[in-house]
Amino acid sequence: MSVRVERVASTLKEELSTFFQREFLMEEYGLMTVTEVRMSPDLRHAKVFVSVFGDGERKQKTLALLESQTGRIRSAMGRAVRLRFTPELAFELDETIDRAMNLERILQQIHEEEKQRHRNAEGKE
Repeated sequence: MSVRVERVASTLKEELSTFFQREFLMEEYGLMTVTEVRMSPDLRHAKVFVSVFGDGERKQKTLALLESQTGRIRSAMGRAVRLRFTPELAFELDETIDRAMNLERILQQIHEEEKQRHRNAEGKE
């Protein structure tokens, strides 16, 4: 990825984060965090990865909000980030945090089972 593409992606990520904090503070939607923006080499398309704090229903509701407001969000980004063409935005849920928490829970469960197995083995001796 070129330096320019990375710089535009970083700027767009910052501007989107600020916009979301300012415009989408409704309680029925989850807390949103822009985790990554991937730009096409021609800067015409941006895939925006968003992490949403909440249950599955809240995540889907928040993603639906973003998709329904794409035009408004894109327009605001066009004013904030000066480019020849304002990129088309596509939003995706970033499930990385959920997967990490699930993995942590599984590892903790394995650790507890190992401790219990070790205690049981000591008790039989």
